Amino acid sequence: MNKVYESAAAALEGVLFDGMTIAAGGFGLCGIPELSIAAIREAGTKDLTIYSNNAGVDDFGLGLLLQTKQIAKMCSSYVGENDLFMQQYLSGELELEFNPQGTLAERMRAGGAGIPGFYTKTGVGTVIAEGKEVKSFNGEDYILEEGIFADLAIVKAWKADTTGNAIFRKTARNFNLPAATCGKVCVMEVEEIVEPGELDPDAIHIPGIYVHRLVQGTFEKRIEQRTVRTKETA
Repeated sequence: MNKVYESAAAALEGVLFDGMTIAAGGFGLCGIPELSIAAIREAGTKDLTIYSNNAGVDDFGLGLLLQTKQIAKMCSSYVGENDLFMQQYLSGELELEFNPQGTLAERMRAGGAGIPGFYTKTGVGTVIAEGKEVKSFNGEDYILEEGIFADLAIVKAWKADTTGNAIFRKTARNFNLPAATCGKVCVMEVEEIVEPGELDPDAIHIPGIYVHRLVQGTFEKRIEQRTVRTKETA
């Protein structure tokens, strides 16, 4: 089975449809699936529900899909870098479901493991718990969170072999790993594709069984908040 496609558009062909749910990897602008986001924008797929730690920035990442109003709902942890997101939310154009960061990651992981729900203390007694089942364990309250089962996962890895065994690099491992597992179809973009056997088995972060389609490309890798030291005066 050939998993390698010539472009993100080709990898997403036959997968996209209006109203679908998408789990997107990345942390801030680190390790985001740049190519897939651009291809979805070009395809014009709309009414999307997207599960992602953040919503990009105004002109990059998932912010590109907010520009074209293709996203109907975001389920995120942090959206503080995106003015357009705030405008659409406050105007009622965009639905928002806030999830604590660890809860969102676990919801993705649970979906990937076939677990429909789990109990967590995070969010008990806050607005996060509104409308959710509460259960007591050993005298402590926990709320029920549902696993995420997405129609599509779009993720980015550093290196993969042609069967989909992949390695994420540093911070990019955060949400890419659980996101990759919870989609019915996983499209993974990578910087380098090698032949089977070239990766150290002990270094592989996700086995190829989770990955359905691969795209090799080049990436902008924009920095979300660039902070540099001021030049010292002589």
